[in-house]
Amino acid sequence: MYLLPKPKRVVNRQGYYEISWNTVITIDEKMQENGSVCASILQECIRKYAGIECAVIKGKKRAGDIFLIMTPEYQAQEYQIQAREDGLVIAGGDGAAVLYGVQTLCQIIAQCGGVLQCMEIEDAPDIKYRGYFLDETRGRVLTLDYLKKMADRLSRYKINQFQLYVEHTYLFRELTEMWRDETPLTAEDILELDAYCRKLHIELVPALASFGHLYMLLSTRSYGELCERYGSWNAPFSFWDRMGQHTINTADDRALPLIKSMIAEYGALFTSDKFNICADETFDLGCEKSRAIAEQQGRDAMYIRYVKELCTFLKDRGKRVQFFGDIICRKPELIAQLPQDTLCLTWGYAPEQSVDACHAMAQAGAVQYLCPGVSGWNQWINLMENSYRNIVRMCGYGHQYHAEGILNTDWGDFGHVNHPEFSVPGMIYGAVFSWNKEEIAFDEINRQISLLEYGDTTGQTAGIMAKMSEYMLFGWRDAVVYYETVGQKHERDVDAQLPELLLSDADTADEMVEKANQALQGLVTQMKRAAVFMNLQSRTLAGLVELAAEAIQLWNQIGAAIVHEEWGESWRQEEAFALAGQLERWFMAYKRQWRTIGREGDLHHIAEIIFWYADCLRRRKTRFGSVK
Repeated sequence: MYLLPKPKRVVNRQGYYEISWNTVITIDEKMQENGSVCASILQECIRKYAGIECAVIKGKKRAGDIFLIMTPEYQAQEYQIQAREDGLVIAGGDGAAVLYGVQTLCQIIAQCGGVLQCMEIEDAPDIKYRGYFLDETRGRVLTLDYLKKMADRLSRYKINQFQLYVEHTYLFRELTEMWRDETPLTAEDILELDAYCRKLHIELVPALASFGHLYMLLSTRSYGELCERYGSWNAPFSFWDRMGQHTINTADDRALPLIKSMIAEYGALFTSDKFNICADETFDLGCEKSRAIAEQQGRDAMYIRYVKELCTFLKDRGKRVQFFGDIICRKPELIAQLPQDTLCLTWGYAPEQSVDACHAMAQAGAVQYLCPGVSGWNQWINLMENSYRNIVRMCGYGHQYHAEGILNTDWGDFGHVNHPEFSVPGMIYGAVFSWNKEEIAFDEINRQISLLEYGDTTGQTAGIMAKMSEYMLFGWRDAVVYYETVGQKHERDVDAQLPELLLSDADTADEMVEKANQALQGLVTQMKRAAVFMNLQSRTLAGLVELAAEAIQLWNQIGAAIVHEEWGESWRQEEAFALAGQLERWFMAYKRQWRTIGREGDLHHIAEIIFWYADCLRRRKTRFGSVK
């Protein structure tokens, strides 16, 4: 039997506890904190996996009951399960702990049905806060229904914080020019999601770009003058520029009042006592408009003064500030200038991520969250092994340096083209290794995820997904950079970024693509065969995998077409036209799938790139170009 996260102590006893038609889920009469939510989750699980309808009441424990109780014997988030022949008790130190006990019991029932081995489980997390950070701004703006489903999944794996990263995808009342071409979240969306998460003991924490990464705000005519760079409001859209430019000019007296007003409007929607101001990747600070001040005072002084101002503003409003630590980790001593309870989000996404930043911030006395990532950005399907190695390492640093939290990040660079379902294994890695420091090998945890998350009794699903990324030869990031360099004539230093495929001769490229695409097709076939062993709601994953595999195959072929063009060996017209048609048919299916879980978001920007490639294949536009 598999349990994720793995409990600290499991002891099997003699005998079995059987759930029957007269089993009653009893909530202790003194339990006031969301007992009915815990009971309804358990009731639905028993109905689904044991085929039995259990009544729910509130009162005293009787023989045969499943009894839910809060008790001062346990700490917050600490729970115990006792399954005996005459009844089952879930006891926890608070409402969250009882819920975690219920979620563990649900995993047991999903594997054992209505006949459970008598046992005792004692469990509590190693790290207090275990969060998931979802980019809801650069590509996909997911529907409220889908976000609620995500909250359900986070709860299932005992994740207790959720953040939606927002730059421009909230409908600010006065900033119409910023969101007019988007499909933003509304106040009603946030209020409803906040209440939904709260019932699941998940803290919905606001995360709003407030310093760097203000692309859409600083690309408007109304506020473009506040950008550190000149002429930002007049530049054409660029996925690349959106990632690296558009830091606010802190020396402009209009900047702070604007950002504070946005923080106040957005923060009012959340019951959390925290606010993530982000403040990461302020690449342009002091580069142009405030250069004279930067030369006089120093960029570090400008940075910390601005962050301190926002921290003080939020502290006065009863909020504890979080911010990403990539800038301050270069001068860790600056943390002393911020309020003592400020939370530094120390991030790093490399598979072999160094401990240096975490160590430096700990030495400086910072209170930290460690932030790994699910490695889905710029990809059609997540780099799962990279994600696993990164998350294990960063969670290990979190345990070693007594981090207050882990915040597992799911960014959406270049349009968030990967389906959110492909980030689920990475999300579970973060839940597992932040709860319990004991490591589980990559292949083994994928087998366990396959069974627990997808109901796949063969244990193959997550492993199949993990292998797919090995065959991306001309990925989405490559396609975007090539388009913006060649198609849009943006200046890019692309030589060091060219994939191996584009550095090959035409014959070698064709061989590479044929081999990779055949391997991908084999993985798709494996997934289709595994689908029959999955639970019903997970079988749609096979279709998502096939759509992603086709994307990888198509872009591999487009990469080969570029190589042929570079070597003066253009494809035959019928082959090029056929590939363009395949790309457009695939994109129609992709758009249909996109809209089932999200709003339009950046779909139109993705379409521009895809249609450019299709037009190049048909020679409606200049046939590709040269970056060599």
